[in-house]
Amino acid sequence: MSGPVAPSEARGLIISAVRSGAGKTTLSLGLMRALTRRGLAVQPFKSGPDYIDPAFHEAACGRPSFNLDSWAMPRGLIGALIARAGASADMTIAEGVMGLFDGVAAEGRTARGATADLAALTGWPVVLVLDVSAQSETAAAVALGCKLYRDDVRVAGVILNRVASEGHERPIRDALERIGIPVLGAMRRRAAIALPDRHLGLVQAGEHADLDGWLDTLADEVASQVSLDAIEASAAPCMLAAEPSAPPLPPPGQRIAVARDRAFSFLYPHMLQGWRDAGAEILFFSPLADEAPDASADAVWLPGGYPELHAGRLAAASRFLGGLHEAVMRGARIHGECGGYMVLGAGLEDADGVRHTMAGLLGLETSFARRKLHLGYRRARLLADSALGSTGGTLWGHEFHYASTLSVADAPLLDALDARGEPCAERGARRGNVSGTFFHAIAVES
Repeated sequence: MSGPVAPSEARGLIISAVRSGAGKTTLSLGLMRALTRRGLAVQPFKSGPDYIDPAFHEAACGRPSFNLDSWAMPRGLIGALIARAGASADMTIAEGVMGLFDGVAAEGRTARGATADLAALTGWPVVLVLDVSAQSETAAAVALGCKLYRDDVRVAGVILNRVASEGHERPIRDALERIGIPVLGAMRRRAAIALPDRHLGLVQAGEHADLDGWLDTLADEVASQVSLDAIEASAAPCMLAAEPSAPPLPPPGQRIAVARDRAFSFLYPHMLQGWRDAGAEILFFSPLADEAPDASADAVWLPGGYPELHAGRLAAASRFLGGLHEAVMRGARIHGECGGYMVLGAGLEDADGVRHTMAGLLGLETSFARRKLHLGYRRARLLADSALGSTGGTLWGHEFHYASTLSVADAPLLDALDARGEPCAERGARRGNVSGTFFHAIAVES
């Protein structure tokens, strides 16, 4: 882009909640699919650093979902992603993260990463999902608090979730009407529309036995209990203009072999889009199918995912592992993020304590038998040239995993600070043209 780009003309809104687990993902997906079935081109987005929800969004809408992160992204990049993806859409729906006002303590590149920050930046109104399963009129007081807490965030209305009966719903609806907060819908409790989860969140979209059928069932439920007309009427245009920006992360090569299957699925769509925009060619391959990275690739990227669930198959994937070693010998840059980092290591211990031999390109030993949560934003400075960039470069991103590092025998790749500015133990590793981190890059500081 050579100059500022006008905001997307597509009208949008944000689905948020008071806390995690209130049902905003299922409500978001049901609305996305129901509005798509109405004939609208619905562009999905996700607030914050998440890989799993956007894959469900894409299945619901038939359009890639992009992360919008106010802590790690500059405002121009957020605006550019919205303007580009929303240009061909009739409506945009962004799913929030955690509770509406939940962000980190210190501001990052644009704001604190809260859903409310995204609402303030874009001008998109918020539809608040209220889990009323254990309360009645108090739900109205909670909604009023959310409405008044920030004057730069507009709550368009609420959807009541997990309503037990009409008798349960009536006093809540009456209380909300008295204080002028519209009730856009009320969803009854139903186990059939719940999504299964695991240690990093929901199961992946590709693992759902009947994803399309489940999405249609969910859309039927939402369409019958939520006013889609009121939802459409609540949407507003985005007020955030796009600005010229470099790729979120410079491509690590001209021809990039990217692992993609159930073990390696955590790669931000905006990253791939940025690499393609910069002229790079993406060559997907499946380690679980024992495919080697393309022999012509000058870079190999192993995203995060769930390698611990497939460690035995990966350890036996001789063509895949051999292809990695051949890529090293021809000088290709190789990088692994989180799960990909563990696979580049020497060994991975699964949840049962069984060690599986990995690629051995880094001297890293990791374990899922000794679980420990590592979670939070990261600002990192590179200590050496690598697939992530040049020495001294600054990256903004996120770390989320339960693996423990048993040992690492290589030089560190980076120094990282958390959102409070405190040093992090995670420093990644590098050996020749191979590198890896538990840290997922979201954007480079230019």
